[in-house]
Amino acid sequence: MPSPYNLAIEDHCTTCSLRANRPFCNMSDDAVGALDSVKFTSVYPKGSLLFVEGEQPRGVFILCSGRVKLTTTSREGRTLIVKLAGPGEILGASAAILGKPYELSGETLEPSQVNFVRRDDFLRLLNAYSEACMHTAQQLSEKYQSAQSGIRSLGLAQTTSEKLAKLILDWCETGEITPQGTRLRVLLTHEEIAQMIGTTRETVTRLLSDFKRKKLITVKGANFFVLAKPEMQAMVSI
Repeated sequence: MPSPYNLAIEDHCTTCSLRANRPFCNMSDDAVGALDSVKFTSVYPKGSLLFVEGEQPRGVFILCSGRVKLTTTSREGRTLIVKLAGPGEILGASAAILGKPYELSGETLEPSQVNFVRRDDFLRLLNAYSEACMHTAQQLSEKYQSAQSGIRSLGLAQTTSEKLAKLILDWCETGEITPQGTRLRVLLTHEEIAQMIGTTRETVTRLLSDFKRKKLITVKGANFFVLAKPEMQAMVSI
């Protein structure tokens, strides 16, 4: 029977074929069994809000498949994309542990399977299994380092073109090497890319056209091909 949005749904963490490759779920059978007993599985379409900045923490969200953008918004309505989360990441952990409101909003960028664990159950899981606690600490540490890197890029880059070049180079770390160049599947709109580097949609559109004119990249639908990585690296001073 077809699954929603043609996703390959993993109903049970204990039998998940991808468990070993997931940062949080790669735990012993006992720990994963305990997780399986308290999680609630849902499938969300693109554009679904999982949690909202300022909301009291109901629990944590474990991303099984798909991607989620994590954003923060100013009182004036300006939005900054802080991170793009991928499969295996746990979202809302710091708020759940501290018992403080979610500091970010989480919205699906594509159809996604998400496991939800209520806050009390999550805290009991951390208390009972040291590896669950360690994996959570590792992810929180990675998020801290990522935030520091983002602050450095936004604060120290001299030009917007440098910020955009740095963002594209960061994406190259997980890109696919092809004869045409490093292939990046970019499901973000120009507006969303602008929200990642603190600029306007019009500026991103202009800079991407400039990058294409200089043959640094080419764009085919949702695919970016980075043609001249060394030249782009030379644009980045931070």
